[in-house]
Amino acid sequence: MTNPSGFNDIKQVEMSILSAEHMVGQATRSMDEEQLQAATNALNDAKVQLHKAMSHQTGVDEAFFEMSQELLAKADHQLKEAKK
Repeated sequence: MTNPSGFNDIKQVEMSILSAEHMVGQATRSMDEEQLQAATNALNDAKVQLHKAMSHQTGVDEAFFEMSQELLAKADHQLKEAKK
């Protein structure tokens, strides 16, 4: 399934996860409140993208979804630890 940006759902998920990971890394290094919030938003957006893709999956490798969930969980944990 292709979305308006021209990427299929899987590529969109991959890109949103990479973006979220990058933003979480930047935010946790700087500890800037605005960057932490932007990273939280990016992480939440990536989770939404993943859940949408999972609900529309057709013959997609389960390993991709498992890996994606693990990456998001790690980024989420990193962000939560930084906010303590």
